[in-house]
Amino acid sequence: MTQIIQSLAEISDRYDVLLCDLWGCLHNGVSAFPDAVAALQAFKAKGGTVLLLTNSPRPRAQVEEQLAEIGVPRDCWDSIASSGDSARVALHRGMVGEKVWFIGTPNEEAFFEKPDIVEEDTQITPVPLDEAEGIVCTGPTDPLADPDVYRPQFLAAKARGLKLLCANPDIQVDRGEAREWCAGALARLYTEMGGESLYFGKPHAPIYTLARMRLAQIGIDCAPERVLAVGDGIHTDIQGALGDGTDALFITGGLARTETGTEDQPDPEKLDRYLQETQLSATYSIGHLR
Repeated sequence: MTQIIQSLAEISDRYDVLLCDLWGCLHNGVSAFPDAVAALQAFKAKGGTVLLLTNSPRPRAQVEEQLAEIGVPRDCWDSIASSGDSARVALHRGMVGEKVWFIGTPNEEAFFEKPDIVEEDTQITPVPLDEAEGIVCTGPTDPLADPDVYRPQFLAAKARGLKLLCANPDIQVDRGEAREWCAGALARLYTEMGGESLYFGKPHAPIYTLARMRLAQIGIDCAPERVLAVGDGIHTDIQGALGDGTDALFITGGLARTETGTEDQPDPEKLDRYLQETQLSATYSIGHLR
């Protein structure tokens, strides 16, 4: 049974580190949530550490730029671990070959740059599907289009045994009032069709390994019981926290706002029903981070 709380401050003394999701918790892709920003600032003011743990397919530097653009102040977080960085490490260690068919939006060249923690001598080259050794997906070219449009290419890729590296396991996000498809939706389709998809963001282990590396870089070594994961994705943020052995705060007013009946706070009965249906649970729940 999850405990519904009114604010992060109610429980913040129990934790030294927050692993905080971005989209749906701290911003909506267009602008920052002032109450969420204030909650993180207050946690840091009491000596806590905030690591932003995101399924963004972007490298950390680009995530930081995006946060600045939409009004998330630098004083509410300490470091960032992104699914994009976790996937880039795997890419440059040869997980899907060096010649890859790329699915994503234009101007994502930074994804193919080698991270500084990779020593392997690799040269990743985007090529047409019929020349590819593997697939790299950071997201659909058109995030509003049904992922099924990729079915013909995926049939050809599956026939050749290509693996798909998914840089963002999220299925959907809300950009303002519009719900968009993410790379996870394409990877799910490819898997359903019999292909092999590789994941490096939440809820999968590689991004939590990266998170601990990022914390170590700023001198933080924290016991799991003093870490709180915060997120609105039941199958990413919350399931990932359970797998990583940490407590979780479920933000019900994000992706699951309809299912949990959330306006300011979740409807307890609907929240209970939703958690039973997903067969998952969170230590705490709250409508919006504040």
